[in-house]
Amino acid sequence: MLKHIRVVPLAAESLGVRYMCTYVETRDVKILLDAGVSLCPDRFRLPPHPLEFKAIQDARGRIAEAATKAEFVTISHYHFDHHTPSYEDWLCNWTDANETARQIYQGKTVLIKNPKEQINFSQRRRGWMFQKTGGKYAQKLEVADQKTFVFSNTTVKFSEPVSHGPENSALGWVLMATVDYESEKFMFAPDVQGPTSTRTLKLILNEQPSLLMIGGPPSYLEGFKVDSAQIQAGLKNLKEIVDAVPHVILEHHLLRDENWLGKTRQILGGFCKTDCKVLTAAEFLGRDNLFLEAMREKLFAEKPPPKEFEKWMRGSLMTKKHVKPI
Repeated sequence: MLKHIRVVPLAAESLGVRYMCTYVETRDVKILLDAGVSLCPDRFRLPPHPLEFKAIQDARGRIAEAATKAEFVTISHYHFDHHTPSYEDWLCNWTDANETARQIYQGKTVLIKNPKEQINFSQRRRGWMFQKTGGKYAQKLEVADQKTFVFSNTTVKFSEPVSHGPENSALGWVLMATVDYESEKFMFAPDVQGPTSTRTLKLILNEQPSLLMIGGPPSYLEGFKVDSAQIQAGLKNLKEIVDAVPHVILEHHLLRDENWLGKTRQILGGFCKTDCKVLTAAEFLGRDNLFLEAMREKLFAEKPPPKEFEKWMRGSLMTKKHVKPI
């Protein structure tokens, strides 16, 4: 899809875990976008299946390898699937107390969402904690909101903070990033949920990316935590993007819905493996989709875990966070 910009998804729902962590490289710069990954601790009243823990281990390995090459790491916002915290958690984030974050951020320039402006309370607190913990390993922390960084013939442009979903979302704001090199543009639009916001839609269309990686709307929460009108707005705007952008990698919240394809068939046209306008991250990499969270209930029924794992499941939440599943 792109001849001059290398794009490698590292962690995504179609790769069996939560998020959109991606490595991007041109001749001038190597960037690790949103170096985080996580699992949902409780879906269908079940913890992650052993296959999900295998997937997050694999994703952590890919992120660690990419971090050895990257010169810059970004944080679009401070949710724990979008950056790596410095505490022990083997249930959700697969992190030890210090080493995981240190390995990613040490010696890097970290381009961060402003932790003080256009930010909600929980992310402000997490941003402050990151600066005191994982961020202390960085060579430099630099606020990226609405800034452009030039690396020889490559420019990396960050958007103004945009809503995490609909306008004035309680979930706060995120940054989108565009890498521009040799007349190609790769745009990274995490957690815009479709986008649900028409303002975010206009910003994406105005950027005219050659390849867009975007998070879809959280249809798995429709009628439960998210109003149906928001989901439909996200899908409507997503269709407008698919009609305008040459190639789209569709990921994140939407793919936690086992029925996501049926809900988007009019937009996407169905599954395809090659020469498609819309691909999941797994399909972009030439792999099979691995929607493990959406399949969790089925996985436990069809592939029951061993007794040692069942014993771990019965432990308290705190125990599960501090003891690796067997």
